Amino acid sequence: MPESRRAAPLADSLSMVPEAPLEPTDHGLAPKGDGWFVLNAREAQWRHAEGRTAICHFEGDVDFPQLGINVSVLQPGEAMAMYHWEADQEDFLVVSGEALLIVEGEERPLRTWDFVHCPAGTKHTIVGAGDGRSVVIAVGARDRSVDNPDWGGYTVDETARRHGVSVGEDTTVPDEAYAQFERRRPARYRDGWLPA
Repeated sequence: MPESRRAAPLADSLSMVPEAPLEPTDHGLAPKGDGWFVLNAREAQWRHAEGRTAICHFEGDVDFPQLGINVSVLQPGEAMAMYHWEADQEDFLVVSGEALLIVEGEERPLRTWDFVHCPAGTKHTIVGAGDGRSVVIAVGARDRSVDNPDWGGYTVDETARRHGVSVGEDTTVPDEAYAQFERRRPARYRDGWLPA
């Protein structure tokens, strides 16, 4: 191939990505702007309500455009979400403890280092199980699910109902699906949420 037709190496064709500074808030550190950063989950902002999972929120004033990622801390019986499906892929990794996957109307026990892959359209949720807390990393694509009326939905399911995580009737409106729950509020990390 002639020299003039060769593509430049990718690294040569991109400008340098700046670091996003971490700024203190009342509830932990948050990245400011769009750039790379390193943030310890214990120092990040969290969201929590009594009786609901605690969720580590890594995003700051700019949402991640391609992937959503969080760390969820579940006590036995607490669910990550109502039983639902999304138009994008979601994946989960249990990093400590035990949990119960409810997927397509079936139950699957989960333990530390179990990985769950949910292709787009898979109906699912995860509920804390065992004798203590579990910690789950959740990652989801955002191609079709952010600010899109066709993001997915919450569906009625008997197995999910037995665990208190089924809606009464199908809906795509999160406020309807979570009407019975207290809203999570910004919070600081609490000692003991994450393993040592």
